[in-house]
Amino acid sequence: MNGLYDELRIALHTIWMRRWIALAVAWGVALIGWAVVAQIPNSYESKARVFVQMNTILPNAVGISAADQQRDVDTIRQTLTSAMSLEKVVRGTDLANTVKTDRDVADRVAGLSKAIKITAEQDNLFSIVATGSSPKVTRQIVQKLIDLFVEQNLSGDRDETNTSLKFLDAQLEERQKQLADADAKRTDFQNRYLGSLPGTGSLTDRMSAARSAMAQVDSDLAAAQSGLAAINGQMAATPANIAGAAGGVSAGPARARLNAIQGQLADARARGYTENHPDVVALRSQLAAAQAAARGEPLVGGGAGGGSTNPAYISLRSLQGDKQAQVASLMARKAQLQGDLDTITAKLAGNPQVAAEQSQIENDYQVLKDGYAKLLADREAIKLRGQAQSQTDSIKFSVIDPPTAPRVPAAPNRPLLLTGVLIAALGAGVAVAFALGQLKTTFPTPGRLEKATGMPVIGSIGEMVTKAELATRRRMLAYYGGGAAALGVAYVALLGVEMLQRGLAA
Repeated sequence: MNGLYDELRIALHTIWMRRWIALAVAWGVALIGWAVVAQIPNSYESKARVFVQMNTILPNAVGISAADQQRDVDTIRQTLTSAMSLEKVVRGTDLANTVKTDRDVADRVAGLSKAIKITAEQDNLFSIVATGSSPKVTRQIVQKLIDLFVEQNLSGDRDETNTSLKFLDAQLEERQKQLADADAKRTDFQNRYLGSLPGTGSLTDRMSAARSAMAQVDSDLAAAQSGLAAINGQMAATPANIAGAAGGVSAGPARARLNAIQGQLADARARGYTENHPDVVALRSQLAAAQAAARGEPLVGGGAGGGSTNPAYISLRSLQGDKQAQVASLMARKAQLQGDLDTITAKLAGNPQVAAEQSQIENDYQVLKDGYAKLLADREAIKLRGQAQSQTDSIKFSVIDPPTAPRVPAAPNRPLLLTGVLIAALGAGVAVAFALGQLKTTFPTPGRLEKATGMPVIGSIGEMVTKAELATRRRMLAYYGGGAAALGVAYVALLGVEMLQRGLAA
């Protein structure tokens, strides 16, 4: 421990003996370092944050998706740092006072492209950062970028919408002319070849329609004929007259029941019940039993001498007439459709190219019509989209943090650099003094001399200082203290100048 303490004392003594060299080196390094720091220009930073709010309620209904809006925002962000946009920034701020020629503008634009950064901090939140030598100009640059951010979104949407509408209007006008020509050609063809044919549409369509109608008529005719046959069968089994009393002759209970059942059965058939209907089956079973009972029942009163008309037979006759009229109508309709088919078939057999020509004309007309309808729908959608973007603010810009007016340079940190130079200067002075002390072959202590020579040291003589020398040393120490204090004063003065410059810049 004593050895370490001795070494420390020896090092301090060595430095102290060369203190003037250390002070001179410290001053030299400090002056050079402070001069270099003074040459570094100040760089101020202005920052703003912008929130992009996307209103996707109405735009989604008119074909504006969130992906489209995000792509528009990314495009605007990229175009903000383009040469054209940066030129607007140069001419719209105080930088315009520093340019005279196009070459000066190009130089300022090149500098701004490196000094501006637009980054996405999180969803829909963007930060705009600009650096420059003047806090006022830096703030103007950020504000101008925000203005361009909004302007390019609104004007870009309007320009794109107007261009799209003009293109679609031209295409619609051209398609409308083509559609009118195709319609005239189609009408002329129908007048020349299809005017006397039944139906509408092409020959194939007319034939298909006639065949479909024929199939339906055949089905209806078969059903009507089946119903007529059933009614004829029922009429054959139903008597036209019912034996009854003449004068004072009256029917008995069995005959009265028979008449009631026949009336119920006629009513059920009039309603359209088939022979397999459960009610009809039950009534027919009851009718058979009633007829057997009626045949064995004698007439009450006078002898048999007349009869009455059967109401069931009359009802069946009415149904038979309706079915016969229906069958006749369907047969007439079938004959008409067969004639139409024969006419169309004859037309195709006589001129087979007509069908192919009409099919081509109809296809061309339909294609033009569909294309025109699609263009018209696209035009309305784009028109509505433009109105939604410009009138409902599909994308809103909110300035969360306005451009800051920097009071302190972002770079360099001059107080820290000045302090670092001072520390480095003091360290350099101490290091030089210590190094010079190590180069000289002197022995600061008797122990060092005894160790180096290997011989014992009998004694040592201390330094004798006179009063005059002591006064001289005190005076030189005062001078040395003044020099060291002057270095500290210079450091404090430089810090004061830096603070003053910051105040003036703000």
